[in-house]
Amino acid sequence: MLSMARVIFVSDLKYSYKNIDAMDIIPLLLKEFEQEAETTRKFLNLVPADKFNWKPHKKSMPLKRLSVHIAELPSWTSMALNTDELNFDESGYDPTPVKDSEELLQLFEESFEKGKTSLHEANEEDLWPTWTMRNGDQILREMTKYEVIRHSFSQTTHHRAQLGVYLRLLDIPIPGSYGPSADNQSF
Repeated sequence: MLSMARVIFVSDLKYSYKNIDAMDIIPLLLKEFEQEAETTRKFLNLVPADKFNWKPHKKSMPLKRLSVHIAELPSWTSMALNTDELNFDESGYDPTPVKDSEELLQLFEESFEKGKTSLHEANEEDLWPTWTMRNGDQILREMTKYEVIRHSFSQTTHHRAQLGVYLRLLDIPIPGSYGPSADNQSF
């Protein structure tokens, strides 16, 4: 059985994953991963390729870049479980090129399968080592691998909400996420 630990909260809101009495976390992550993928798929299905360069504001990223980022996020689960760090100084980021909505959805499905497979192959102990995001010698963030996975889930929700705003401004009906939307009153 997995090692048990108890989350200990301290006054400055930092916490430790040592001694966590954790139930089986991986099945919970997998369930959430699948549920979020279902919702994300609904949104990505609505992205019009003829509007890939559109953005709602000069400071906003174009629709294509936002959509590609959302499609790539599920692979962060695999990255977290199979690496110890991401160093932007050594490996820059170039969004995966897609030329149409079909390729966007294909990218999402590949990213999702990669993340899901890595979670299925992981065990609870794989969640607790430290993972580092850095730019050369500058440490940007240190988290457990579990925290990286949860962060990627939160990033998906955050950017999917941005995508919803983009779609609304393009007058594309929005699907429900965690309940009905103004355009879709069914669950």
